[in-house]
Amino acid sequence: MRPALFFLAALAMVLVPQIASAEDDRRKLTLTGTGEVSAAPDMANIDLGVVSDGPSARAALDANTAAMNQVMDVIGELGIAPKDVQTSGFSVQPRYFRDPKQRAAPKVVGYHVSNTVHVTVRDLSGLGRVLDQVVTGGSNTINRLAFSFSKPDELMDEARKKAGADARRKAELYAEGLGVKLGPIIEVHETGGGPQPRPMMMRAAAMEASDVPIATGEQQVRASLNVTWELD
Repeated sequence: MRPALFFLAALAMVLVPQIASAEDDRRKLTLTGTGEVSAAPDMANIDLGVVSDGPSARAALDANTAAMNQVMDVIGELGIAPKDVQTSGFSVQPRYFRDPKQRAAPKVVGYHVSNTVHVTVRDLSGLGRVLDQVVTGGSNTINRLAFSFSKPDELMDEARKKAGADARRKAELYAEGLGVKLGPIIEVHETGGGPQPRPMMMRAAAMEASDVPIATGEQQVRASLNVTWELD
């Protein structure tokens, strides 16, 4: 190797660790900022369906299909778009009976069929009527009701702004107390957040033959940021 090239290679090997070390030795301040926005939800997501029993798989399936078709007709009559209705579960299972007085293996005494759909309701003013009508139409199971937002990104962006302002406020407070000055921001990491769902469990048997009373309340959207400043 030529002397000049050898000298440059050796110089690079010396300088690189020194630059990395100098960068790692920077004084830093890392804080977490949080932001929260509250708003009334404008959508609801429901898992509802029909469960049926029969002496045979065919009989249970036929009964379930007839009842589920009625429920789907009601959902359509309520003005819910096809894109907002999706099958979320379907099962056919045997039902067993075992006589505790005997040692014989359990016997199949019938079959259980379950068909569940996920329904999105975009007009909360009609949610009580939807719940009432699907039960009247034949749905005998409502597994879950959860509220959500149609435009969560707008709320999330507002929460992010608040999280950034919270991190800045804390950093300025600490810098003043420590007698240092904040330099440029080195790193920003979003550590979590998003809408906080509030699911509501419901039983069809508890519903009366009238529009079901619904209270939507408010939900929170949270953002969390880790911010690192260099200290002057």
